Formats: sequence, C-alpha cells, structure tokens
Amino acid sequence: MTDAPASLPTREHQRAAFLARAGYAGASLLALPADASSRRYFRLEGVGLLLMDSPPHSEPIGPFVRVARQLHGLGLSAPALLQVDEEAGLALIEDFGHDTYTRLLAAGYPERELYRLAVDALVALHGSAPGAELEAYDARQLSDECALFIDWYAPLLIGKEAAQALRESYLQQFADAFADVAQRREALVLRDFHVDNLMLLQGREGVAACGLLDFQDALVGAAAYDLMSLLEDARRDMSEGLRVALLSHYLVQRPELDAPRFLEDYRRLAAQRHAKVLGIFVRLAGRDGKHGYLAHLPRTLGLFVRALNAEALAPLREWLDRHLPGWREPLPAATLAALRETPYRLVQGSSHGHVQH
Repeated sequence: MTDAPASLPTREHQRAAFLARAGYAGASLLALPADASSRRYFRLEGVGLLLMDSPPHSEPIGPFVRVARQLHGLGLSAPALLQVDEEAGLALIEDFGHDTYTRLLAAGYPERELYRLAVDALVALHGSAPGAELEAYDARQLSDECALFIDWYAPLLIGKEAAQALRESYLQQFADAFADVAQRREALVLRDFHVDNLMLLQGREGVAACGLLDFQDALVGAAAYDLMSLLEDARRDMSEGLRVALLSHYLVQRPELDAPRFLEDYRRLAAQRHAKVLGIFVRLAGRDGKHGYLAHLPRTLGLFVRALNAEALAPLREWLDRHLPGWREPLPAATLAALRETPYRLVQGSSHGHVQH
C-alpha cells in the first residue's frame, strides 16, 4: 500500500483554485460555524460573498443550485449564485449578512413581525406550481425519516434489540397515519424552514425581505409541512396564541384551500417530523459527538406528545403507550449523561448526510 500521490490537490487547494478562477485569488476567508451537515461556509471578508464548500460525495451542490434558481424565479430571496463548480462542490454565493431570525429574536426584535414575513414568503411559494424536476416527498421518504425515532430514540427507552423487534410494527402505524398526506404534490417543500435558516434582508420589499437558506433537500409534497416546521420549531418556544394567529394568517391568504384538510395534514406531519427530530438529535449526540442538540429534546418531545393528542392519531398514540412505556417523559439525566460521553465520530472519516430538523 502506498500513500496517495502528493500531487493530488487538497480541499484547501481546490478552494483556492476555484476562488482564483472567480477573480478572488488570495481572498481572506473566515470559516463560519458548522451545522449538522458536512457542508462548510467561508466568508470572503469585505466583499459580501460566501464560499460554499459542499463535498460532492456527501452533499452534492446541484440540488442547492437548482432550487435557488427556482426560488429566484418566484421573486423569493435565495442567495444569488455568482460562480458554481458542481463537480468540485464549490460555489460563490451572495452573503446575506448576520441577521438570522435566531439572532434577531434573541436580541428582542418583534417576534410577530418576523414570523408574519416568513408566512408571507410561504404563501408566495405555495401560490406557484412546485416544478416537476424534484422528487416527491412520498410515503417512502416520510417512512425513512420517522424510522429515526425507532432506530435511535426508542432504544434509550427499551433497549436496542427490543426496539428493532418493534420496527416493522412501528413503521406500519406511521404508514397508516400519513397514507393520505403522502399523496400530496401541491408545493415545493423546503423541509428546513425554521428560524436558523431565515434572515431579514434590509432594503428589500415584501417577501423578498425574507432570506432563505439551507433548502437543497427540497421535495414536492404537502404545503402544510413548511408552515408546521416554522410554527413547531425544536429550537424555540412559541405561544399558542401566536401559533394560531399565524396559521390563520396563512389560511386567510389562501382561500382556495380546503382548510380542514390542510389542518389535518399539518397535524399528521407534525407527528412525523417530531418523531424524526427526536431520533436525529440522539444520533447527532451519540454517533457524531454533537451534544448541543440534546438541549432541544424536552421541547421536541413536548411537541411530539401534543401532536399525538389528535384524535386521528389515536392508533399511533395507543401503540406507543403499549410498547414504549414512559415515552411521554423526558429522558433520565443518566441517559443524557451517557450520550454526552460518547466519543466524537465513532467511525473516523465517516460521511454524515445532511440533517433536517
């Protein structure tokens, strides 16, 4: 066995060559904090641009480019694309600055105003055809996601072998619950529509003032999904009064909708998403050593329990009561402590797919 040839370019060299081709040779790069994916961003200081580094083997950049262009065509604010090398997984994109919803809300910016703008952006998005080139958010995809709960969260309650033995039965319960909503092909679903991925853009009017990030995993599915993920966010609490007001604000602007069906879709997708996110947060901690997500488990569990209070989801709720005793209660402190002790990245060099939550 011999080492790889020294002539092979490192990722750093690839980034430098890409920037040189774009006319920014020698630009000073500031690495931005990483998220739950393998993608990285670097700020080109002083020029209003970001370098997006999306490793082709784990995070192909093509979907981001295609969805960005579709959003631009609708008058929505995805980052402008200045230069793209899909094969290398590199792009030079517009820098939206620092005003994420998360940061603004923490600083005391009016909550209702920000959320209404985000809802208006969804109304604009959902008023157009979703496009035929994207895959469907179908039953298989929904099932793969909610399996994260039985694969990662449930073993903390009943053990790995017991959870594995229940897997097929659990997935059937969920399949029954979302059989109808899985047929929807009514909207472009961005799938990560929450405060970390929304920005307020000064100097832009109307829905263009809402900057959109992290949409490369978009699919075609139910319009209720992104509104639900905005209003039932694992990251922060929202009052029930505001949640209802924002739901109404959306529905009033879309009188053509069958509102009862939309709300039913919302409830079923909420159960699916919260199950998925509970599994993801445990996986991020236990497998990847990213323990910060554990702080959001109690809130996410509360949202999951509330979603399952819907009468239509009684069979799933009763299944959980029967097979996962204590599922409504927060994980014990000892369990959380064990997750925090897990070594970072048990498999060195393993790739980590993007995480929606």
